[in-house]
Amino acid sequence: MINDKHVNYFALQKACEKPGCPICDIVNERIDRYIDGMLFEHISDRVFRAQYREAGGFCNRHSQALLSYRDGLAVAILGQGEISEKIEDFKKKKMRKYKMPCPACAEQERIENEFLQFMAESGKLDEADEKELISFVTKGDGLCVPHYARLVQLMGKKVPKWLVQFQETKFASLLERTNRFIDFSAWGKQKQFEALPPEDKVVWKELAANLRGNIQ
Repeated sequence: MINDKHVNYFALQKACEKPGCPICDIVNERIDRYIDGMLFEHISDRVFRAQYREAGGFCNRHSQALLSYRDGLAVAILGQGEISEKIEDFKKKKMRKYKMPCPACAEQERIENEFLQFMAESGKLDEADEKELISFVTKGDGLCVPHYARLVQLMGKKVPKWLVQFQETKFASLLERTNRFIDFSAWGKQKQFEALPPEDKVVWKELAANLRGNIQ
């Protein structure tokens, strides 16, 4: 059961006030916080270190994030174990296989699922809070294609009608604008192209952003 004014409610509201997919925004903020907390609090935690080793460290994308942190000692301690294992594998001429996912990827998936389920279960809120949530979600840019696809995969027919209508109308409009952009980009249609709204002249950027999402 969703409690009134759940912490996720306010996080989602804040994210919807920004451009782009709100789930991408929440994930970026919380994964940054997760890695930062891990470097300061869990670097000496044996359980975490064991999980980190079983995953073979972070994936390439999340390893890149380590370059922006100032705690060089923590990064070095993590990397020490990784390079030691790799050297052992090189000597044996056989690379080990890792059974666990990147810890940051696992945390990202947990965050995504939590917030997508929260949105899908908006009907469990009080009526006034549900109306407010629907209002701020539909005033924003909505979910990107990957996160809406994840929502459908998770919830299936349980995705609320208001969200289905909002998202699929948004994507249909984006396709229509893309088709018009492509059509008017043809030779001899310069006048039609010039008559397009400014945002439609660069709709390909919006299309690319929606198809990819903005997970950093």
